[in-house]
Amino acid sequence: MNTQNTPVHVHLWHHDFWRMAIANLLLTMSVYMLIPVLPVWLSGTVGLSSCQTGMAMGAFGLGLFLFGAMTSYLVQRHRRNQVCVWAIIGMLACLAFLYYIDHYHHECSFSMMLVQRTAFGAFFGLAQMVLASTLIIDTSESFQRTEANHSASWFARFAMSLGPLAALLIYPQYGMSAVLWASGGCALAACVLILLVHFPFRAPEDNVTPFSLDRFFLPQGAVLFVNLLMITLAAGMVLSLPLPVQFYSMMMVGFLLAILAQRFVFREADLKSEVVSGQVLILAALLMLITRDQPVVGYIAPLFVGLGLGLIGSRFLLFFIKLSRHCQRGTSQSSYTLGWESGIAIGIGVGYSLCDRDNILVLEYALALLVLSMFLYQYTHKWFLKHKNR
Repeated sequence: MNTQNTPVHVHLWHHDFWRMAIANLLLTMSVYMLIPVLPVWLSGTVGLSSCQTGMAMGAFGLGLFLFGAMTSYLVQRHRRNQVCVWAIIGMLACLAFLYYIDHYHHECSFSMMLVQRTAFGAFFGLAQMVLASTLIIDTSESFQRTEANHSASWFARFAMSLGPLAALLIYPQYGMSAVLWASGGCALAACVLILLVHFPFRAPEDNVTPFSLDRFFLPQGAVLFVNLLMITLAAGMVLSLPLPVQFYSMMMVGFLLAILAQRFVFREADLKSEVVSGQVLILAALLMLITRDQPVVGYIAPLFVGLGLGLIGSRFLLFFIKLSRHCQRGTSQSSYTLGWESGIAIGIGVGYSLCDRDNILVLEYALALLVLSMFLYQYTHKWFLKHKNR
């Protein structure tokens, strides 16, 4: 691969950047900690059906888009870090609601859970868009911003394994309340890190409208967005299964291997090789989970999933950046974040809703979706080469 297609590897030792990157990890962990345990709690303590549980989990993905059109207006009318902090406080309020239901054994209806999950997604979406599209970029020099985006995204990616892993270790011993405390603690720590960095107030641009696509969605990246959404939908359906600690541990190993592979294996490879390789790896993992029942599958399949998602996520992020025009970097970051997070969340919701938790059927649907995404990518890649701006 030509070196212009990969981020320049420079040392980002500026402490403000690392604070924002760790805040990104903690903020994402606070969300992913709920993935393996919240559905169990919803069906057991709250008494929701599988379909209702799936709808509640999927509502988070739809909520991600609620404040998106207001992001640019909010960060220009108010201090950027304060917008992010208030969004995190909104997340903490949603977690406090769940804690109240669990700790005081208060009755909770399905409609209340839909509102809670939608609001949780909306606040997380706003916090994540401000963090990724504005704060992380502002803590980096202009020549380092692609590398900063690339590095910070890996922190969020590792949260996909670290969050569920922590929750599965806490939940059997201490219950749902302890998981909620841990999730809230991660969000609060992210809030503190953001407050430690000084962001000077910038005068808003002229004629700022309350609603716009700026810092929200990149229209010229719609094809890329759909392709990414299909892949993460399949991944989310896998994460809806009752997975053990071992799965998330090996998934984290896969993420580590993806970093090494990008550095040494795909450094001079063809531009499309990372996405294609990632899709093939996840496809192999799904086939193993469907057709094999040997213990070794429990190690190899999640490793392939982590390796595949790591390769795909990094490459799609750079594709979004290269599609953006001048001053659209933040918008490209938000588009990538929305495609990734909404796909995972909606995929989890669909997985829980399918035929009252038929695990093999869930995997088969995920497999079909992934195969479709592989065919679509053949067109997407040609389209990207034609429309990229960098």
